[in-house]
Amino acid sequence: MNKLRTGDEVIIISGKDKGKTGTLTKFVSKDKCIVMGLKIVKKHQKPNPQLNIAGGIIEKESPIHLSNIAIYNKKTKKADKVKISIEEKSKKRIFKSDGKEIK
Repeated sequence: MNKLRTGDEVIIISGKDKGKTGTLTKFVSKDKCIVMGLKIVKKHQKPNPQLNIAGGIIEKESPIHLSNIAIYNKKTKKADKVKISIEEKSKKRIFKSDGKEIK
């Protein structure tokens, strides 16, 4: 079971966006993901008239390594760790600091 899922509120713990929060939108690979609105990079893009894509410099979200993000606990307003508890054949994700279930 993954400790992070798409839709989780995460906080950046290192890098240029340190301290900012966002929503995890998708996993690019096993150890990289994209967070909505964070780690914005500028990319030079060629125009493609067949797909109606204009050329120029665009801004897009870049993948970030999972070691550089942590789940965000809204109650304590800090980064937190995830603990997995097994109860009656079902796994649940729980914040380590206060023991509340992650929704």
